[in-house]
Amino acid sequence: MCNRDTCLPLPVFASWVSVPASVPVEVGHQAVTRTPSIETAKDRPFKGAIMLTVDATDVRHKIFTVHETIPVQSEGALTLLYPQWEGGSHAATASVADLAGLRIRGGTESIPWRRDPFDVHAFHISLPKNVHAIDVEFQYVTRPSAAFMMRDLIAVQWHRKLLYPAGWFVCNISVVATLNFPPGIRPFSSLESAQSEGNIVVFKPATLEELMDSPVYAGRYFRQYDLDPGASAPVHLDIVAEDPKDVLVGDEEIEKLRVLVTQTRRLFDSTHFRRFEALVSLSDRLSPGGGIEHFESAEINLPSSYFGDVARQLNSRDLIAHEFVHSWNGRFRQPEGMRTPTPNVPMRTDLLWVYEGQTEFWGRVLASRSELRSRQETLDKLAMDAAFVEARRGRSWKSLADSNYDPLFVIGRPIVWRDWQRREDYYAEGVLLWLDVDARIRELTGGRRSLDDFARAFFGINDKSTKPVTYTFEELCRALAAVAPFGWDGFLRERLETHDDANVLDGLTRHGWRLVYSDEPTETFRQDEDESGVANLAYSIGLTVTDSGLVKTVSWHGSAFEAGLAPDARIRSINGQPYRRTLLEATIQSAASFPVQLIYDADGRSEAVTLSYRGTLRYPRLERIEDQPDTLSVLLKPLP
Repeated sequence: MCNRDTCLPLPVFASWVSVPASVPVEVGHQAVTRTPSIETAKDRPFKGAIMLTVDATDVRHKIFTVHETIPVQSEGALTLLYPQWEGGSHAATASVADLAGLRIRGGTESIPWRRDPFDVHAFHISLPKNVHAIDVEFQYVTRPSAAFMMRDLIAVQWHRKLLYPAGWFVCNISVVATLNFPPGIRPFSSLESAQSEGNIVVFKPATLEELMDSPVYAGRYFRQYDLDPGASAPVHLDIVAEDPKDVLVGDEEIEKLRVLVTQTRRLFDSTHFRRFEALVSLSDRLSPGGGIEHFESAEINLPSSYFGDVARQLNSRDLIAHEFVHSWNGRFRQPEGMRTPTPNVPMRTDLLWVYEGQTEFWGRVLASRSELRSRQETLDKLAMDAAFVEARRGRSWKSLADSNYDPLFVIGRPIVWRDWQRREDYYAEGVLLWLDVDARIRELTGGRRSLDDFARAFFGINDKSTKPVTYTFEELCRALAAVAPFGWDGFLRERLETHDDANVLDGLTRHGWRLVYSDEPTETFRQDEDESGVANLAYSIGLTVTDSGLVKTVSWHGSAFEAGLAPDARIRSINGQPYRRTLLEATIQSAASFPVQLIYDADGRSEAVTLSYRGTLRYPRLERIEDQPDTLSVLLKPLP
C-alpha cells in the first residue's frame, strides 16, 4: 500500500472507458506498523548453561521429545526462538511447523506463551517472579517418509530440536546436551562426550553455535575408519547403515580416502578443526541424498551399495571431498553476510559462487588427485558440467550473480523449466568459472602459480585457529591479485553479470580442451541417467523421459518445446510404434535422414507432432585442442 505522496500517477484512461461520476472511497485505513517485539541479539555473556535433553527412542512414531532447562537472565518478558536459517541450505529451511506440544513451566507453575504475530518462529512469555529457570518441553515431529529416524539409523540435527532465548549471540550461550537412544545404537559426532551410560550420552559443554554445527549420526550397524593415522587433528570416516555388510569398506577405497585427506591438507596447508568426522549414512530409503557441511564434521547420505560397488558411483565420487573442503571454504572462511549472530538473522548469499562453486571445483580436482575418479572419469564429469552450463538458456535473463539468491526463494519449490528458470547453477557454472581463473593464473605467471596458491593463501590463514574469518568480494579480488596481478574485480563482475554464453567455456579452452558431442554416452553420463531414472536427450531433441514415456523436463525452445511438449506429457508412440526408450534413442540416431514423429498425451488429449530436429544422439565429451598445452592434466595431478 502507499499514499498519495508516494504513489506513481495512475495511467490516463482511454476516452471510451466509462468512469462513474462518483466512486465511494474508503478512508482511514493505515498500514500496519510492526512494533519490534523480539530483542536484538547482543554480544554479551549468558549466565549458566542450557540443559538440553533429546529423547530419540520413539522410532515407531518417529517422534523426538525435547526437554530444556533454560536459566533466567532477568525478570520480566522473555522470547524463545526456534532456529530458522540453516547454513547447509543457505536459507530459512528449518520450519517451526515440525514443533508440537510446546509447554513451558517455571518451577511448578505453568507459563502461558504467545506466538509472535509477525515472526511465527518466536514465542513470548512473561516470567513469574522468583523463577530462576524455566523448563521447556515439546515434540519434534515429521512425516515418517521424511524422518531420519529409523530402527537402525538416527540423525540428530540439534538446531531443529531446541528453542533458545532471544537477545544473545549463539556463540555466547553454553549448552550441555544429552541424547537418549534406543538400545544397541552407537552415536558419532564431532562433539566430545563427557559420559555414557547404557543408551544415554551426555556431551561436554559447548556453545550453542558449536552444538548446532555438530550433528549426531547413530546406527545399529557401524564402523569407524581412521583416515589420517597419527594426526593431532584426526579425520574419521564414521559409517552407519541398515545392513551390517554395507559398513565394510575395502582397503583400496580406504587408501584413496586417506590420500584425499592428505591432498586436501597439502592444498590448504592448514588445519582449523580439532577433529573432523565424516558422518556417512548408507541407505536407499533416505531421500534426498547428498551432503551438508559443518566446521568439524559433514553429513553425507549415500546409497547402501556405495562402498560395495564403487564402479557404479561415478557421479558422487567427489561428495566426501566436497564436504571436507567446506571445512576450509565456507565454514572457516565465510562470506560476509553468511556468518550471522543467530540462526534467526537472514543470510546474504551473493558469494555462493565462491562458497559452493569453488568447493565444487576442488571436489572435482581432489577426487582426481586421490584417484577416487580416474583422469578420464574426471574429464567425463567436467564434460557434463560444461554441457550443463552451455545449455543454460536462462542466462539471457538471469545472471550467475542473480542465481546466487536462489536458495532464498527456490528451495522447496518445484522448478518446471530448469534451464530457463535456473536453479543453484553456481555449482556447475562455478566449476567452469574457477577453471578459467586457474588457467588465467597459470598464463599470467608463466605456469609458476595456480589456483592452488590462492587456496593456500586465502583459506590457509591462521593455522590451528578454530575461529571463523569472514571475507568480502574485494578481499577475494585482492588475494587473487597477490597471486597473479590482474584486474580480477572487472573480470569476475563481468562473468557474474553476463547474459550471454560467449565465455562460459573459456576455462576449458585455456586449459587445452574443448566440449564436443558424440552419439555414444560416457559411463559417467549413463550412470547419471540411471540415477535420475531418465533418458537424458536434452542435447538432441531437448527433453528427458522415463522408461514409461513420462516427460520429466523439456529444454526451453528446444525441438520438443517447439513441438508443444511440456513436463508431465506422456509419449505413447514413435513413428507409429509403441514407445520404448531404446526405440526413441534409435530414432533420434537416424533423425538426420528420417523425421521423429511422436504421439503424446497431455491435458487429457493426444497430440501428434513431428520434431524439427535433424541431427543424431548427442552426449558430451571433452576433446584435446592439439596446438595448446594441456594444463588441465597438470591441475589434476596429485600435489607432491
